[in-house]
Amino acid sequence: MKKKKAEHGKTNNMNCIFCKIIEGSIPSKKIFENDELIAFHDIHPIDKVHFLITPKKHIENLISCNEADKEILSNMLLLAPKLAKEQGLQGFRTMINSGVEGGQEVFHIHFHVYGGSTKLAKI
Repeated sequence: MKKKKAEHGKTNNMNCIFCKIIEGSIPSKKIFENDELIAFHDIHPIDKVHFLITPKKHIENLISCNEADKEILSNMLLLAPKLAKEQGLQGFRTMINSGVEGGQEVFHIHFHVYGGSTKLAKI
């Protein structure tokens, strides 16, 4: 896998669709960006509002996280309610798929944040 040193100083995997979104070579409906994180609308929403929060640092999934990733994970979780409110949500659900058996399709950690209807299945 080809790796590239990105402008923000993190190593990105240029075979990864999310790394390409981060670098700007694939367009997205971005709703937030800072030096560490990016958030954008999901291209296949499962509710009225559905966006993703992902770090710019390429981390495969929650399984591959370690102590060094604590701050990024914390910042991702703390960003969710702020962005959800900005998107008009009064309540929301978060989801993290990790690994093939966990339903992960893009192997760059991301949190799904979605809501806006009453159709959410009870878990």
